Amino acid sequence: MEGNQVSKTEFKAKALEFFRQVEASGESVVVTDHGKPALEVRPYRSHERNPFDVLRGSVVRYIDPTAPVDVVWEAAR
Repeated sequence: MEGNQVSKTEFKAKALEFFRQVEASGESVVVTDHGKPALEVRPYRSHERNPFDVLRGSVVRYIDPTAPVDVVWEAAR
């Protein structure tokens, strides 16, 4: 296998070997179809994290969000 890439044909013949290699090394293997990347086999990584961590730093401005809005809405007329 050169550079963590393998053809579909070779992957089909040696799938378990590649699975063990990915588990042991932690590096992914790219499976190619006619020389073009088709899929990637990589180790599973749990995404257990606080949902607020995803949003952290995304609020640009937070000034009194419950204050009344001084805008006349078209629907209010």
